[in-house]
Amino acid sequence: MMELLEQLRGGGIVFTPNVDHVMKLQENHEFYGVYQEADYRVCDSKVLMYVSKFLGTPILEKISGSDLFPAFYQYYRNDENIKIFLLGSEPKVVKRAQKVINTKVGRNIVIAAHSPSYGFEKNEQECQKIVDLINRSGATVLAIGVGAPKQEIWIAKYRHQLKNVKIFLAIGATINFEAGEIQRSPRWMSETGLEWLYRLMLEPKRLWKRYVLSALPFLWLVLKQRMQLYQNPWSAIEPTPAKIAQSKLRVPVIKSATKV
Repeated sequence: MMELLEQLRGGGIVFTPNVDHVMKLQENHEFYGVYQEADYRVCDSKVLMYVSKFLGTPILEKISGSDLFPAFYQYYRNDENIKIFLLGSEPKVVKRAQKVINTKVGRNIVIAAHSPSYGFEKNEQECQKIVDLINRSGATVLAIGVGAPKQEIWIAKYRHQLKNVKIFLAIGATINFEAGEIQRSPRWMSETGLEWLYRLMLEPKRLWKRYVLSALPFLWLVLKQRMQLYQNPWSAIEPTPAKIAQSKLRVPVIKSATKV
């Protein structure tokens, strides 16, 4: 964590792969292509840590988005160059998160917050308004929590239009955690890989498909990789963006917290 926080001083895009991401990467080529542009892919899941050890490529540390973001704003609390724009959640929730974070830090480190409409990513006019909001705010950090793969794809599509932003954090439900809208699991559940079960009990209607239906296919992928039978579903497809073409093509089933 500390190594990552210090390296982010130079900027970068951070994605936090978990089991849900891994399964989406098997099916969504655009999401897969965007993933190749990330500067850092850090393990968001204790389950992936267990899997990485099983596959003989252990990961040093779990760094979930909900742990990384508070660590980030505390680490840079006295750095006036760090100005965060929060994008995601509902209007009252994201504003509450902004207030809570600024109170913790003791300054207005979150200088602006915005809640996009449902399906905003398909509305180019709204997206351009959001780009303008971020640029006018003077933010140097964008923390976006609108769910995968929307948040990662949005970063890839619009990051070059964000003149001042150097650090991009895809943080999922973290805004809701910061606002106190959703309670995080007890630490013992998080440390033993049962955070998914806690969240499933809190939001069964929204999360049951993610956690239940993807479990068996994910385990099958792991077994295939262990038996050296797994094949990248996109390896035969030539990527179009120049940056993707320059990168190594592989699904980051288990990627350590290192610069790509």
